[in-house]
Amino acid sequence: MAIRLLRGVLNGLKWALCAVGGVALILAAMIATPLQRPPEMRSVSDSSKGIDWSTLPPLERFQARDGTWLGFRHYAPNGPASGRGAIFIHGSSGSSGTVNHALTHAMSARGVETWALDIRGHGGSGTRGDIGYVGQLEDDLVDFVAEVRKTAPDLPLTLVGHSAGAGFSLRVAATPIMQDMFVRTVLLAPYLGYDAPTNRPNSGGWASADIPRFLGLAALRKLGIDCCAQLPVLALAVRPNMEKILVSTYSDRLMRNYATRGYRLDLAAVTHPMTIFGGAEDEMMISDKYAETVQAIKPSVDVKLLDGINHMGIVTTPKAVDAIAEDVATRGAGQS
Repeated sequence: MAIRLLRGVLNGLKWALCAVGGVALILAAMIATPLQRPPEMRSVSDSSKGIDWSTLPPLERFQARDGTWLGFRHYAPNGPASGRGAIFIHGSSGSSGTVNHALTHAMSARGVETWALDIRGHGGSGTRGDIGYVGQLEDDLVDFVAEVRKTAPDLPLTLVGHSAGAGFSLRVAATPIMQDMFVRTVLLAPYLGYDAPTNRPNSGGWASADIPRFLGLAALRKLGIDCCAQLPVLALAVRPNMEKILVSTYSDRLMRNYATRGYRLDLAAVTHPMTIFGGAEDEMMISDKYAETVQAIKPSVDVKLLDGINHMGIVTTPKAVDAIAEDVATRGAGQS
């Protein structure tokens, strides 16, 4: 009887080990799936044409809490100061020195003291395409605001973000520690998250995710195994041979941090004024769904669509740049 019982236990253990081994093999195969890079998206590549780079401020640096030096550009107010300030967060792949310069310069020309930050993993900040942990980007922004406050202790600050940077800005606006740092948030063509009805498939061809690898890493985290988060899971349709300027891939942890925690969760937690600008011709987002999607959760959010403007045009074309810069200059002191 005892021998039969022992055989049953050993047999069950054998099948359990087989099942564990099978799951491990499946997860390993998922994680090993290669990331496919999408072809160049010309509407993004061509957006730099016609921008006046002669007014681009030099790259400066400050030291984050972990000792890493992060880059930023400071735009002093040009002309009469508006009594307002802004921190600009660039979109995916970009930096403080890419096409958003047209907008940040226009904001400073209207008297808004403006700082454009190289988000860690981009430009002159940290390791290209990667961060140390999810939540590090919020820590960096807290440190950057503290740096700004050394020279502008009382200036009302508006947080302005574009595309993925707008998604991250929404995440920030929903964080209690951040809500006292900014009087207002302005989201430009925001990527609200993978489950938002405002997304086009693969962001219109801009992004290609390694879904098997992403799901494999998520499954490991569910099992309490937080490894391999430095592996790339997202490829971006940047121009070939532009890796020294633009980021072509995101690690798992950077992709998860440089986004909302979920647009429903984050919008519900926002307590200060927020405005969304979308381009009616956006090839990455379905802009005419912003109002119904966002206002169903937070009716107070102001949503504005600009005719004839695509995704990158919202930070480069004179029509959009003028409208947004004027908005930040006149509504950035806490007004709704």
